[in-house]
This record gives sequence, C-alpha cells and structure tokens, in this order.
Amino acid sequence: MKKALISLFYLTYALLGTAQQRPYPSVADAERLASTVTCVVLQDNQFSFYNPEIRSAMGKYWKLTPVRYVTSSEFDSIRTDPSFSFIVLTATTFSNDRSGTEYDFLNLILGADVGSLSEMPEFCAVPLCSTGAPEEDYSYKLGIIIRFMQYHAGQIIEHPRTLALRDLKYYNSNVPGITRKTIMVRETDLAPEINTIERIADVYTHPVIIAGEDEIVKAVDEGRKDAVILHKVGPDSDRREGMCIKMMIGADDAVMYYYDSHLINSKNANGLLISDLKRLDRF
Repeated sequence: MKKALISLFYLTYALLGTAQQRPYPSVADAERLASTVTCVVLQDNQFSFYNPEIRSAMGKYWKLTPVRYVTSSEFDSIRTDPSFSFIVLTATTFSNDRSGTEYDFLNLILGADVGSLSEMPEFCAVPLCSTGAPEEDYSYKLGIIIRFMQYHAGQIIEHPRTLALRDLKYYNSNVPGITRKTIMVRETDLAPEINTIERIADVYTHPVIIAGEDEIVKAVDEGRKDAVILHKVGPDSDRREGMCIKMMIGADDAVMYYYDSHLINSKNANGLLISDLKRLDRF
C-alpha cells in the first residue's frame, strides 16, 4: 500500500537538502535524552502499514526511554518541550543527486524551544525508502532499524564528544567483522550482475543468503548471531537515476557494519554492487 496522502505535517516539516542538517546534540543534550519521554509521531493515514509496524518495533525493542504515541498535530504542539524526544518521519533530497529524488528518513530528535524542526538536535537519521514507495517495502525492517537507532543514541550518550558519530560512515570501522557473519539480502536489493548465489560466489568468498522478508524478520526477532541484514534504499524500480544507500546491521547486536552510497547510472545499478562485495571481501 502506498501513502495515499501526504499529511499537512509532512508538507510543513519536510526537509530539502542535506545542507540543512540539524544540529548535532551537545553534551547537555546527550545527558538529557535518557530522561525524556520519546514520542513516536504516527502517520495520519489510518490504513498505514507504518503505524502498526512502528508500534510493534518500539514495543519489542525500545528500552532507552518511556514511549508515547502522538499525532502530527500533537507533535506540532509539544515539539518545543525539552522533556520530550521524538521519532518522526521527514523527507530529504541529496545535494549531489541531480534527479531530485526525495527520500523518507526516520529521525530521533530532541524537543527544543526553537523555530523549526531543522533546528532541533538530531541523534539519528536513518533512510527508509524513496518518498512515495510502498510502505511494505521497508516496514518489515523497522525492528532492526529501531534497534540500531537505540544503539546509536546510546553511543552518543556514552561518548558525547565523539563528533564522528554524526556520520554513519563512522561504523565502517566494523567492516572486518562482516566476513565472520552471513549477509542476508533480498534478491531485489542486489545489482543484476550478482543476483544469484553463484554470481556472488565469483566475487565474494564468505556466506550470503538471498532471503525473503519472513526470513529476515525471523533473524531479527531471534537475534541471529551470525547474520547481518542488508537495508538498501533507492528510487523505485522504474527510475534509472538517484541515490542508492546501503547499510548492513547485525541481527544480534544491532551494530552497523557497513554504510555506503552511490549515484545510480548505466554502470552502477540500484542495489548492492560487485564493488561493495569486493570491498568487503578484502578482510
């Protein structure tokens, strides 16, 4: 099911351009986060896949703070209250992507008495999908994404002066650990030249499973110790331009092991590439 209507909240607060990056949390912000109530902003569409999936993910995995669910209008009235933090969807374009493709991000931000959403301290922002894509394309992965966001927020609380944490490429220091694990990936998230196990084996010498959505959900729910889950974000399948973002997150520890992105063109498809696997295989 696609989002039938973009809510007024979404239109008001969508961000355009990575140059408008929200402020990184200060040491005081990091100390305050754990004492807030985290408000999850639900979609206005009552038939949304997102709403029940985010409720399920938060109920299973979120332990950092108490949780409350709010509407977009409630968010607008309480976002300046520093006793709250928020998990909220926003839309963004990338400045180096001439296609102008918008992407939905899931953000963890801190309440602050400021004029706009773009001024609120941001603990984490994870891309979910291209704007307008069917919610079911990513909703089944909200569990692993919420677990990673909680882990990342915990890292900022523990190391508030480590400014490198504002960029998810920080976690590429964990890349060597991937070769001791099994990559779980949907076939549709692979570039055509590596969309079978046989083709993958020609360039990557470690375990890979081409998995269905149910297998991925089961691995996350069980905390499968040997698995990393690929979360790929890109434009819909009919577009041959835009940004492709690739993340690998541990099913057991919710640690990010890999983060990279590339512009889609005639040589680089909308998916995990041969170059990604070759890079990982070096370790």
